[in-house]
Amino acid sequence: MGSVQRALPEGRTSWKKSAAVAVPAVLAVGVLATVMAQGVLAASFAVSGTNFQVSSSKLTSDGLASYVHTDRAADGTGHPVALLGIGRARLTDICQSAQVKTPVGTVVFKLTAGGKAGPVTADNLVIDGEDLDGDARFGTAQIGRDASTLDQVPGIRGPKGKFGLQAGDIEVADVRSHAWSATGGNFRLKGLKLAVGMDGQKCF
Repeated sequence: MGSVQRALPEGRTSWKKSAAVAVPAVLAVGVLATVMAQGVLAASFAVSGTNFQVSSSKLTSDGLASYVHTDRAADGTGHPVALLGIGRARLTDICQSAQVKTPVGTVVFKLTAGGKAGPVTADNLVIDGEDLDGDARFGTAQIGRDASTLDQVPGIRGPKGKFGLQAGDIEVADVRSHAWSATGGNFRLKGLKLAVGMDGQKCF
C-alpha cells in the first residue's frame, strides 16, 4: 500500500440540508469521501452496505487493468466486483451518488465536480464496480492475460492464474457504473460540490 498522502480536493463544499440529516448519512458513506481526500491507492478497507453510482461524460487515461475481485463488508458479506485500475485518469466531470437510510428517512448523498470548473484528475484511480457502461476506444488491448502479470497500471495485479485484461490509451464516453468503492492518489476535484438531501437526485 505504501504511505498515505493527504491531498485535499479543490473547490467548495455545499450542504443543502440540516446537520441532523447530513451527519448520519455522511457517517454511513463517509469512507467514500475519506479515501478520495487521502489518496489511497487500492480498496483495502471494509466497504459499507451501500453501493453507489459513478458517472462521467468522458474518461481518458494512458492505461487500464482489470480482474475479478471480492470486496468485503464489515460483517463479512462479499461483493464480487470487477476491479478497474485506471492510470492517470482525466474526467471531464464526475458524479457519485448513494441512497442512504437514516433515522429521518432515505437520503441521497451526492458528490459532483468538474464541468465548467475544469477536469477532474487522479493517479491510479481504482473503481470496484459491479458494471460499467459507455462507448469505449482502446489503443491497445490484451484480454485473457494472467491477472498476476498485469503491468499497464502500477500496483494493479491480481491472483496468479486468474483472468485479467489490460489496455493502453483508453477513452470512454458516457461512463456509468455501480460501484462498492473508489480510490485514487492525487485527486484534483475542481468545482467540488457535496449535497445530502431527502429529495436529492441520483447521478442517473
